[in-house]
Amino acid sequence: MEEEMDEGQTQKGCLECCIKCLGGIPYPSLVATILLYAGVALFCGCGHEALSGTVTILQNYFEVVRSPMDALDVFTMIDIIKYVIYGIASAFFVYGILLMVEGFFTSGAIKDLYGDFKITTCGRCVSAWFIMLTYIFMLAWLGVTAFTSIPVFIYFNIWNICQNTTVLEGATLCLDPRQYGVVPIAEAKTVCVGSEKFYKMCESNELDMTFHLFICALAGAGAAVIAMIHYLMVLSANWAYVKDACRMQKYEDIKSKEEQELHDIHSTRSKERLNAYT
Repeated sequence: MEEEMDEGQTQKGCLECCIKCLGGIPYPSLVATILLYAGVALFCGCGHEALSGTVTILQNYFEVVRSPMDALDVFTMIDIIKYVIYGIASAFFVYGILLMVEGFFTSGAIKDLYGDFKITTCGRCVSAWFIMLTYIFMLAWLGVTAFTSIPVFIYFNIWNICQNTTVLEGATLCLDPRQYGVVPIAEAKTVCVGSEKFYKMCESNELDMTFHLFICALAGAGAAVIAMIHYLMVLSANWAYVKDACRMQKYEDIKSKEEQELHDIHSTRSKERLNAYT
């Protein structure tokens, strides 16, 4: 009988511990972190593969060659963007962890308002710093989203032309990468409708795959923007709660001090009356 009671108490203690741990998880920050990781992973992975597909299309169908010298050509720019993608993936992986940690500490500060945990000025400054940093990152991701929409628009035009080749029979329509600044003006790297290169490019998997990869990268950048906005709402709410908690702490401290002073005054007067009576 005693063993069954001990087992029941142990199970009850484990259940209460699990409920307490689950209650301490900052779910809004967790949702924003998952959305951020998903968006960054989609943008970085699909963007990297889409850039590789762009290099293949330029080399195979437009006959664009890499500059033998260390010139800033389109291939060098693509390599630079790939390294930027590596940095974005690493930086936002760490930033997501930092925001989750901040969410845990802020939630603990709010829930332990009447306990021994004290909210410091440094904690409020850290929360304000994260709000400012997240706002800057949100603007940066808006710029990334706008920049990613450019290749989506270009590939959509090329893909749309390939889908309407029967309508364009006999038309003198050419695709010229010089219009987008991909190659210098002096180099003519056009692919005209009806040519063998045009049909090969339209029938290849590179064009269709690269187009859809850029769309996925654009969706990932949009998801990262939504995650940043979600983080801003969570951080702003947490900062407001922490600010109110600090005011509540000051009020409780003043109230406790006044009650102690009244108690001391009452004790002193009682002693004086007792001495006077004796």
